[in-house]
Amino acid sequence: MTPRIHRFVLPMLLMFALLPGVGLAATGQTGAWDIDQLMHSLAQTRSGHASFVETKSIAMLDQPVVSSGELFYTAPDKLEKRTIKPKPETMVVDGDNLLITRKQQKYRLQLQDYPELAAFIDSVRGTLAGDRKALERTYQLSLTGTAQGWTLQLVPLSTKMKQVVSNISIAGVNDDVRSIAITQADGDSSEMRIERLAAP
Repeated sequence: MTPRIHRFVLPMLLMFALLPGVGLAATGQTGAWDIDQLMHSLAQTRSGHASFVETKSIAMLDQPVVSSGELFYTAPDKLEKRTIKPKPETMVVDGDNLLITRKQQKYRLQLQDYPELAAFIDSVRGTLAGDRKALERTYQLSLTGTAQGWTLQLVPLSTKMKQVVSNISIAGVNDDVRSIAITQADGDSSEMRIERLAAP
């Protein structure tokens, strides 16, 4: 997969990794806040709908690129990102297929043709299923803070993934994911602010 495709696809997939947990009510669980509790909470929702504002810092550009739109998730494996501003664009992951629509052009990818990307998406689906073991096959996880303000750090384990992504930082309150920041190996980065919306 080319760096250009990575730049568009990876931030989108990371958004979906925790989208179903956006805006869930507090679980009322007691005791220490840990990764197992977080994963359990994320696994409860069968669909999700949120708005986003994403700021991308790209080395070749003088100014950050700001985009906004909506995110959708439908269990078990359909993920969609609809960018509204500055230019309409849609990305849909459905089963083994990835469809990117930009203006009148459509780009279709079969995940089986891109093992690295397929492994990345499997990690996302593992998160949606609350499968911590699946996530830990790709990342080293660390969680800091409390339920009232936590940050989950994901650091790739494989050399190939490290050549694309250096670090992923996800922050939230209780079961409400508020932001996802991605630092790429080439120095580019993105930060997404997320807000739950009512079901469409």
